[in-house]
Formats: sequence, structure tokens, C-alpha cells
Amino acid sequence: MSIKLGIIGGGQLAWMMADAVNKLGVKLIVQTPSQNDPAVSIAQDSIFAPINDAAATEILARKCDIITFENEFVNLAALSLLEKKGVCFRPQLSALAPVLDKYEQRCYFKELGLPVPEFLALSREQEIELQIANFGFPIVLKARRHGYDGQGTFIIRDIATLSKIINQSQTQFLVEEFVPFQRELAIIAARSVNGEIVIYPTVETFQENQVCRWVIAPAKISQEQSLEIEAIAHKLLNSLQYVGILGIELFLKADGTILVNEIAPRTHNSGHFTLDACATSQFEQHLRAVCGLPLTNTTLNCHSAVMVNLLGYEISQSDYQKQRQQLADIPQAIVHWYGKTESRPGRKLGHITVLSDQDNRNAVEGIIHQIESIWYPPEKICENFPK
Repeated sequence: MSIKLGIIGGGQLAWMMADAVNKLGVKLIVQTPSQNDPAVSIAQDSIFAPINDAAATEILARKCDIITFENEFVNLAALSLLEKKGVCFRPQLSALAPVLDKYEQRCYFKELGLPVPEFLALSREQEIELQIANFGFPIVLKARRHGYDGQGTFIIRDIATLSKIINQSQTQFLVEEFVPFQRELAIIAARSVNGEIVIYPTVETFQENQVCRWVIAPAKISQEQSLEIEAIAHKLLNSLQYVGILGIELFLKADGTILVNEIAPRTHNSGHFTLDACATSQFEQHLRAVCGLPLTNTTLNCHSAVMVNLLGYEISQSDYQKQRQQLADIPQAIVHWYGKTESRPGRKLGHITVLSDQDNRNAVEGIIHQIESIWYPPEKICENFPK
């Protein structure tokens, strides 16, 4: 008898589970706002409702055996009432509780002894200048909840800009030191219901306006740094008693120091390369974990891989068929198009992965430049590669 799995959220992260759903014989039921959302096309059944609609989730629970999450923008208190009625959530709600609020997430990291940037929660009752006196500019301002793909994150360079954003918003904010990192890194890890852990190779990521632009796998780091990052993943997964895939974002400083930036309790953009470049994708691994199946091989099936997000750069209804065909003609390239009906600046419309038998940095940058030259108009092409 196949497992009936409910997913709260029906965007591209759920849609990319399609191959794994078919392979494992999982019956997928999604709760998502619109019938045009990507995962509706692969689901056996859909409930059209906002993802934080607990009444809709109760209906979802009656249709499935287990419920998992495509994103973390959920009403934890409301879901807790369903959990008390016997609804099975994986990852379990107790694992989500410390990490949904970014300030509480940072506090949790610090309690575990993990290395993090300096931070504080801004209080409206106190003078802003006094609260941030020990930081100096620039600083990073983050919404404590619901920040995603650059939304709710700001690099602030003066007190006037900081005050304006805070005074015009009802959002609770976290302030942290600006880290002059050498590179941004990420790692995808999974833990099963039995405590088994598997970890994918650490990758290098590049963000522009706090949105992931591209990923290189594996990252060029030392064995000691790789082991340190894997140890961080083990500590987080075990301390949370987590079940499923966890994405961990990190900073690598020029002196070799590693800091934990954020975690995402779900499949993650930095792991999209696993669809084509690994023995088992992060999406299959997540399904295996939450459905109680054994975890499997995470090794690369190529020497290296580059994943480039195809981001919207205009308001348009185009499906960009011409550009997609040109991208598909790149040797060893696989294009994943999410089927969204509207493009807007910064929106993730798809991604392309290019497999390679070499890891020469110039060759890697050449592939990224080739992809972006096809996809973007000249003024949008990224020319600033980390050195």
C-alpha cells in the first residue's frame, strides 16, 4: 500500500518531487493557494487554500498519512492543535519551533555553541541608535518571520535608512553584524525517523540582492572546513531530532573561519543541483526521510556541477521558449522550467544545471557567464565573481 503524503505548499519545491514521487510510489496531496501553482500538476489531489489555513490542513490530514512542508511560513500554534489530535507532521513541530523566528533561530544556534555573527532583536521601546551602538555600519536588518528570496532582508549603511524602514513597518526585526565573507557556502543534510544522517557535498553559492543567483558543487574548501561543516549539520539535526531535509547556509571568512548564517527546514535552492548531479536528489531523500524509508547515496555522479537560477528580470507573460532552447543546447545541460505563468523581477522561473568533468574556476565562470548571456539582457548579466 503506497504512502499518502500531504504537502503544505505547492510551489516549485514540491513540484520538483515529481520523479521521486513516481519512483517511490508516493501519493501526493498538496495544500496550496492556486490551481496554477506548479505542484498541482503532479499531485493526486489538491486543496486550494492558503498554506497557513489550519482548517484546510485538517482536511488535508484526513486525506493522508503524513504531512510535510514545502516552506516554513506556517501557523505553528494552529498546527499544534492538529498534532494533539494525532496528525503526523514531519519534520515534527517541535523541530520547527526553535527555527521559524530568525532571532530565536540565532539564539538556538548560540545555545548549541555554533559560530554565528553578532546579533540582537530590535525593540521599538528603546532608542535604535543605542541598541546598535556596538555594531557600526553597514549592518544587516532581517525580518524575524516570513523573509524569503531577499524579501525582508536589508543591507543598511546609515541610521536614517534604518529608522525609516523600522518606522514604516509593523514587522519585528533582527539586526546582525555585516560579515565581510570570502564566500557563501551551503550544505544539504537529511535525517531519518531512525536517526540515520546523510550529507551532500558542501557547495558555494552566490547571492545578489539576497537572492541565490548560482551554485557550484562541490565547494573548493579544505578537508578540515568540510568536516567542520558536516559536524555543524550533525549537531543541528540531532539536537532538533529533525526528520527530513535541512538546508544550512554559512559564511566562509578570509581567515578560514566558518559562521552559520541561517537554516531552512525543507528542501533548499542550494540543493537543486542534486536532481541531476547526485545519485539521489534532495527531493527523493526528503520523501525517504519523512515516509520512513532508508536514506540513500548522496555522492556526485560527475566531477562537478553548476546550477544557475533563471530569475525574472521583467514583468511579462512570456514562457521564454527561445532562451530555454538555447540553454538546453549547452553541452551536458539540463533545464528545469517551473511552468509559472507570470515573470517579475527576482522571481524564480526555473533553473539550469550543467554537469562537468572538470573543476577549473575559469571554466566554471565561463559556463555561468554563457548561461546568463543567453538568459538576461546585457545590463542584467553578473560580472562580479568572488575571488
